[in-house]
Amino acid sequence: MARKKIKEETNSSEQIAPIVDQPITETVEKNYMPYVMSVIISRAIPEIDGFKPSHRKILYTMFKMGLMTGPRTKSANIVGQTMHLNPHGDASIYDTMVRLTRGNQSLLHPFIDSKGSFGKQYSTSMAYAASRYTEAKLDPFCAEIFRGIDKNAVDMVPNYDNTTTEPVLLPTSFPNILVSPNMGIAVGVASKICSFNLAEVCDGTIQILKNPHTDVDEMLDIIKAPDFAGGGYVIYDREEFTSIYKTGHGNFTLRAKYRYDPKANCIDILEIPYSTSIEKIMAKLMELVKANKLKEVSDFRDEIDLSGFKLTLDLKKGTDPDALMAKLYRLTPLEDNFACNFNVLIDNVPKQLGVIDIIKEWIKFRMVCVRRELTFELGKKNDRLHLLLGLAKILLDIDKAVKIVRNTQNDRDVVPNLMQGFDVDEIQAEFIAEIKLRNFNREYILSKINEIESLKDEIEKLETLISSDAKLKNYIASQLKEIKNKYKKDRLTEIIYPHEIVQYEEEDTVENYNVKLVFTKEGYFKKVNFNSYKTSEEQKVKEGDEVIVAEDGDNLTDLLFFSDKAQCYKSKASAFDCVKSSVMGEYVPAKLSFDQGERAIFFCGVKEYFEDKYIVFIFENGKGVRVPLSAYETKGNRKKLTGAYSQNSPIAAVLYEDAPFDMLILDSSNKAILINSSLIPIKTTRNSQGVTVFSLKKGCKVVGAIKNFAGKSSGGKSLRKTKIPATGVSYGEYELSENQIKLI
Repeated sequence: MARKKIKEETNSSEQIAPIVDQPITETVEKNYMPYVMSVIISRAIPEIDGFKPSHRKILYTMFKMGLMTGPRTKSANIVGQTMHLNPHGDASIYDTMVRLTRGNQSLLHPFIDSKGSFGKQYSTSMAYAASRYTEAKLDPFCAEIFRGIDKNAVDMVPNYDNTTTEPVLLPTSFPNILVSPNMGIAVGVASKICSFNLAEVCDGTIQILKNPHTDVDEMLDIIKAPDFAGGGYVIYDREEFTSIYKTGHGNFTLRAKYRYDPKANCIDILEIPYSTSIEKIMAKLMELVKANKLKEVSDFRDEIDLSGFKLTLDLKKGTDPDALMAKLYRLTPLEDNFACNFNVLIDNVPKQLGVIDIIKEWIKFRMVCVRRELTFELGKKNDRLHLLLGLAKILLDIDKAVKIVRNTQNDRDVVPNLMQGFDVDEIQAEFIAEIKLRNFNREYILSKINEIESLKDEIEKLETLISSDAKLKNYIASQLKEIKNKYKKDRLTEIIYPHEIVQYEEEDTVENYNVKLVFTKEGYFKKVNFNSYKTSEEQKVKEGDEVIVAEDGDNLTDLLFFSDKAQCYKSKASAFDCVKSSVMGEYVPAKLSFDQGERAIFFCGVKEYFEDKYIVFIFENGKGVRVPLSAYETKGNRKKLTGAYSQNSPIAAVLYEDAPFDMLILDSSNKAILINSSLIPIKTTRNSQGVTVFSLKKGCKVVGAIKNFAGKSSGGKSLRKTKIPATGVSYGEYELSENQIKLI
């Protein structure tokens, strides 16, 4: 009723717009895609000159302000002038400008010579001063990014309000895209480009100019690895760098550089990875201190001053600085990964390119710039030659030229009369007419005419250069050699190789002491301090449970727990708390996250995985096998091994052999054999089912084994067997009170 009333009150001439179904794809295309493309093209992704639009606008504004020479000017003045090209606000302009300065230390080759506080790349809390307090000008290095810009090297387009023009790209005379690090996040596209050493990049580009078919291996020998303004070390993984150079995608590892001061017993960290900050490192150090995982350090502090970066760690007496740093590299951002994603805008299309492909794209771009620049110069020289050829004609009769000018009554007729008198065009006649009277002499005119031959030679060379790709590439290569010789710097980020690195092992920094390792039949484990164990012979266990293993070890011992599901769980003794004998201990399946319904049946502590030590498995079907202890050694920190032993038959007993021993094996019919463990064959495969040791009657099975059995049978036949398989002998009524069958 309400809707009907509204319609009646609505003017008949007005019509409610109908609701039209619109596919979501069409909505996205019309409403969202323009924004997406704007962010990708106009904001976040660098182009082949190595700049985003925001960088380009700032640098070009400073260039037009004449800041290539002369004194610095206030940053606020630069920001204000840049707003003629960038209307997004002064804060964002200044924030972008800061990163380009020498003071911020973000770039290997800064573009802005700065004075004042511009913050630091390695600190998030060290804020830069307001633009009214700082000063800046262009660094002389910028001459290389503007080379040829006043000679039509690149296209110029109107600014946002059509009051001036700006360059689409800067005609960088070196591959700045690889020399200046760059990062940007657009919509659906991101870019993260690391920096490389200028001299190496120039050499690599020259190599590509000479041989476009240069492969990645050759390039890796020239452009060895990334180089950052923050210094530090880069860990050289040739395989990973090969992938990065080919695809533009991959990761490499950076680590901090430090110095140990023995007098003060402290470590001074002087350079950190480019991808982290001192605040992140200190926050992680504090976290480790609170977790009691950094006992080697008594204090740490930020000692950054005018001399540069320094993070100092005071060490406790007896601490090995190299071992501590190996630990800190593992646990803190002092070692950090740099994820490469070389997305570059090529003709307004984002492309992921490897290093060689980026260089090739830059060469294409640079050849266009240089050709346009040379064409501009050629035009100027042709214009100059044209004027001088006209001047040469009056040399034949200077008096005639003077007479024509003197006898011409009206000023406007001078040029037409000269054109008629000497058969020159209007431009040439205008040039002749503008010559001062004092220069109407043979010496002046001859000096100008002598330029004609040199101009002709220069024009011929330019025409040859412009028309030949090979000569143009040689010309670009000569520019790169010049740039390298003028601006090259030694690598700041040193290359180290994996074999040079001290690996952090957790046990290196874990306190070590002797302990007693106790394991019960029900799967409880405890690490008992030696003193507590000596003073209390009785171990507290759960009702109905009993201790089946009590062996010596230390806090660094490896613990192997075998389950009834043929799995082996590994741990360190240091992972368990040291307790008194009066404590029941921890339930191993819960502590080590055993599978549902799985229980622990055997334990042994291992210091070294010797090949002549064995785990002996006896199965219910009468088979047995010895597996070398070394078969359970793993690389890394694997916590679980499947297929620890054969599952063809249920397990009856597991024993540890460090030397051959006698064992009593019993079956369900109360028969037994006594054999030496050396009779059981060795198999290197963990899940080997072994060989028959005990010949069982139908319906019988092995129920257990006793290690180092010393009892006697009440039967007349001997239990001792010297060959396998062996038939069991009746065990009689012997009481097994002290030699209870155990899985040990």
